[in-house]
Amino acid sequence: MRTVIETPTFQKQAAAVWRAADREAFIDWIAEHPDAGDVIPGADGARKVRWDRPGMGKRGGARVIYFHLVGDEVVLLVMVYAKAERTNVKPKDILTRS
Repeated sequence: MRTVIETPTFQKQAAAVWRAADREAFIDWIAEHPDAGDVIPGADGARKVRWDRPGMGKRGGARVIYFHLVGDEVVLLVMVYAKAERTNVKPKDILTRS
């Protein structure tokens, strides 16, 4: 299993988006599926994965931006946001937060 590291930005955002149990479920899942997200063009290999938030409906899902550091077997969680709050993230925003 891979090591999952949460940046301070991710930790703060995750507290606003998920309950503790939902956050833990995502972390367990991403450790097992680190290549599940789509690669974001121009963001040095960053990936974006969609994750449901229970009871929030179709537009209530979360988006997680992360890096899979293959050689180190590490998943670095950079940011998370609710789909309803933000549509897209620019590569420069990702690179300044990682």
